[in-house]
Amino acid sequence: MSLRLQINLILAVLMTLFIGTLVYQQVEDTRSSVREEIEGSNRVAIQLLTVVSGAYEQSGVRGMLSFLHQLGRVRANDVSLYDPAGQLVYSSPGSVYKSGRNAPAWYTRLVAPVVQPFEIGVGGGRLVIQGNSSRAVLDGWDVLTRLLWIAVIGLAVINLVVFWFAGRVLQPLQIVVKGLERMEAGDYAARLPPLTTREGRLMSTTFNRAAQAVADGVADRRAADEARDRLKENRELTQMIQSHIEEERRTIARELHDELGQSITAIRSFGLIIQQSAVGDERVDEAARLVVETAGRMYDAVHEMIPRLRPFALDSFGLGDAVGDLLAAWRVRDTGVTLQLHLQEPLPQLGAEQSICAYRILQEALTNAIRHGRAGQITVSLTIESDALLVRVTDDGVGLDPEWERRGHYGVLGMRERAASSGGSLEMISDPGKGTQVVARLPLEPPP
Repeated sequence: MSLRLQINLILAVLMTLFIGTLVYQQVEDTRSSVREEIEGSNRVAIQLLTVVSGAYEQSGVRGMLSFLHQLGRVRANDVSLYDPAGQLVYSSPGSVYKSGRNAPAWYTRLVAPVVQPFEIGVGGGRLVIQGNSSRAVLDGWDVLTRLLWIAVIGLAVINLVVFWFAGRVLQPLQIVVKGLERMEAGDYAARLPPLTTREGRLMSTTFNRAAQAVADGVADRRAADEARDRLKENRELTQMIQSHIEEERRTIARELHDELGQSITAIRSFGLIIQQSAVGDERVDEAARLVVETAGRMYDAVHEMIPRLRPFALDSFGLGDAVGDLLAAWRVRDTGVTLQLHLQEPLPQLGAEQSICAYRILQEALTNAIRHGRAGQITVSLTIESDALLVRVTDDGVGLDPEWERRGHYGVLGMRERAASSGGSLEMISDPGKGTQVVARLPLEPPP
């Protein structure tokens, strides 16, 4: 139900109640006036006919009959004359006022007073006087009818006027509703024109502000969704690139071990043979010795490079042994840093992607702590907590630079991207002068 119709219904109900009050008051007034009129006329008629009946006592019923014919109708009274035998000899004529019409019976019962008949003895006969309120009741009914017609016409006219006026007043609401319907349909560019009234201007201004806020919110949400999709695509691309890089590293490491390593070993063997064969020839012996030494250095460099490319222990024995080998390799370099490993035994069997992700994060964090943290002690721990692998690297060095998050720190960015691409997270905790803690939380199962 529209607000316009509700206003009209409320007004109609109020006016109906008001008209009902007027009708009730009119009926009460009619009942009171009819009672007063009937009782007064009946009293006058009784007094008159009582006096006259005394005058006609000698002539009896015949004389009284002659008088009544001359008298005619007494207002608001019916007069009947009965002879000594009880036969009706006279009945007053009907009223010519509004003859042929009567008020409805229900209305008559509602307003007509109850008047008892009055009898007067006349020469052995009876004169009966009965109050008759039919004309007075009819007058009241006519007045009530006119009032009802005026009320109905007035109600209809007023409701039409109010309906038209309410439509004019509520027209701004229709404009607002249309604007809301456009917003509901997804047209967030919908705006309201300046409305006429002060309230209308306030509504249009508020609506336009809200619509602009919604449009901005939708645009921001769309931009955020697009950025999220791009980030997801970039992470998938990064993960694919990292997978290809790791695969290439594995291939190169295997080629270095199988092909180049064997070739260098062969060269060193040939140098040794030449050196043993060139007894007495110092130039050949020196050249052979240089070949052997160079081949040895190349062999050591290749075997030092292979674990950095792809630790074979990671594929053959698992993450725990690979991390142990990494720390052992750093200890051999005599960096002056004490390295400790806390490993939860046994570690669950991890997937290849999760293992290499944890290893690379730990490798980068350990390298940063040794080369840039100026630490005296570094603790590495691998534990399982709530279906996740926790990789924690803690040092007692100088801590992170206050501007460590600025652009250019690609090592930290790479660790974060690795953790995110595996469905995990990475946290850097540092206090200047109190060391740094790198905590990576990686789910045991990679994301789908």
